[in-house]
Amino acid sequence: MEVQSTQPPPPPVMTVAPPTQKLLTRLNSYAAETRLGKRFKLAQRKTTFTTELRAGTTTFLTMAYILAVNASILSDSGGPCSVSDCIPLCSNQSITDLTTCTSSGFRVIQPDVSCKFDPVNPGYSDCLSKVRKDLIVATAASSLIGCVIMGLFANLPLALAPGMGSNAYFAYTVVGFHGSGNVSYRSALAAVFLEGLIFLFISAVGFRAKLAKLIPKPVRISSSAGIGLFLAFIGLQNNQGIGLVGYSSSTLVTLGACPRSSRAMLAPVLTSANGSVALISGGTVSDDIYCLNHRMESPTFWLGIVGFIIIAYCLVKKVKGALIYGIVFVTAVSWFRNTSVTAFPNTDAGNSSYQFFKKVVDVHVIEKTAGALSFNSITKGAFLEALVTFLYVDILDTTGTLYSMARFGGLVDEKGDFEGQYFAFMSDATSTVVGSLLGTSPVTTFVESSTGIREGGRTGLTALTAAGYFFLALFFTPLLASIPAWAVGPPLILVGVMMMRSVVEINWEDMREAIPAFLTLILMPLTYSIAYGLIGGITTYIVLHLWDWILLMFNTLVKKKKKKTVILLGSNGNGNGHATVNKVETLV
Repeated sequence: MEVQSTQPPPPPVMTVAPPTQKLLTRLNSYAAETRLGKRFKLAQRKTTFTTELRAGTTTFLTMAYILAVNASILSDSGGPCSVSDCIPLCSNQSITDLTTCTSSGFRVIQPDVSCKFDPVNPGYSDCLSKVRKDLIVATAASSLIGCVIMGLFANLPLALAPGMGSNAYFAYTVVGFHGSGNVSYRSALAAVFLEGLIFLFISAVGFRAKLAKLIPKPVRISSSAGIGLFLAFIGLQNNQGIGLVGYSSSTLVTLGACPRSSRAMLAPVLTSANGSVALISGGTVSDDIYCLNHRMESPTFWLGIVGFIIIAYCLVKKVKGALIYGIVFVTAVSWFRNTSVTAFPNTDAGNSSYQFFKKVVDVHVIEKTAGALSFNSITKGAFLEALVTFLYVDILDTTGTLYSMARFGGLVDEKGDFEGQYFAFMSDATSTVVGSLLGTSPVTTFVESSTGIREGGRTGLTALTAAGYFFLALFFTPLLASIPAWAVGPPLILVGVMMMRSVVEINWEDMREAIPAFLTLILMPLTYSIAYGLIGGITTYIVLHLWDWILLMFNTLVKKKKKKTVILLGSNGNGNGHATVNKVETLV
């Protein structure tokens, strides 16, 4: 009898319930399925709601300096302030009451054009103070409008603001220091307004998108790396960075990082035979860029280095929000007064900034710069020169920046297009028109948008988040305008590191591609202009290919004119069987 052994039944499998999803994960999952998530294509672009918020915050923090810097630069032009804003003064400056002045045997000095220059008339200074506050609001408002258009319609993670470079050209070349140039502030705004309308038309008809495709491939690829070097160079300087790079009269740049007390301002001057010194026509006085001594001893530089290390370490460990942590840490330390790293030193400018900072909330209504346009100088050569310059710089600068940022975010397809490019091109043109009506220089896509892209921003929610901060800036300008340069420098340098990766796509073995690519990326930081870098790269590309193009055209024309003889054999028709040769000439 055969006995079958029975196996004991297997133990029941215990199913372990999955852990509860984290709050942020649940929020992101929910947001991706909402109309908002589908509208901005969060899942399609492999991003999340909180990532976009973090990216927008990072972008804004790295470009918040533009609120104070743009206002400071443009107010150097004098804005709409004029001699009429100056007040009569007593020849004895210690006497403020004009009645007492005349009774004491002194005379009353009526203001003239010299009241706008050192020593600046108190009335003119008061006007400049109001203009500066106007321009902070104008900068925030024009940036807000540009970011909203970019986010809602283009769905791209790019932020806009009045561009550095074009604002300096506006203030120091076109209008001149305190209105000493060939074009008035009001007329310069009219030039920006007309340039914006032309720019808007070019974008609306699609010509700008076609123009972007005409840029040679090696130049397009290298422009991204060039912008990265440009950002790093900005982050290494004093005015908008940690101050490691300083001015040298012999080598142009050198090692800096000296403390405030060891820096000096520079100005181009002419010395006459009698020993008097005068500023060269069109020249301007620089900020304190020249190190006298004590190099590498600046406390703010070393605080910036700490911020750099914090961000770099977080990037190595792939910590989300790395750029924000560095900016916030350095800014918080710099807001304490009476320290060697304070953003509010015990100077007139420092005290003024601290009084403004203490307000925390400040709502300012534009008084002088809004609607200050004047078309009286429209026929002058200087006006037309400014108009053309603004236009070509905007076309090259913003187009190159837009393409490079889209490429950095992985949004460009094989044909060189990117989704939302039509409205992206329209956004900065529209913002330029609005900005001119508010009193500011041309608005452009900011290269600091790359910091948000590095944090994972891929949709218009990043731009809308930045727009939200610009809206808050209308009320919290005292805080946001007090982020010091040495807090912004470290993230700019590290974003430059990340943007250099595009150079591997350049064919360095082909000198006809390598040379234009190299000139593009090296000229951008060294000329302090994205537009000049593109011009250099495109021009070199054309020159190096010109002979080949001429030969190609010549060979094509020769082939078209060349005739070939076709020999046809056939009967002569006379019945003798002898063949005749007929020559038929035809064009190829």
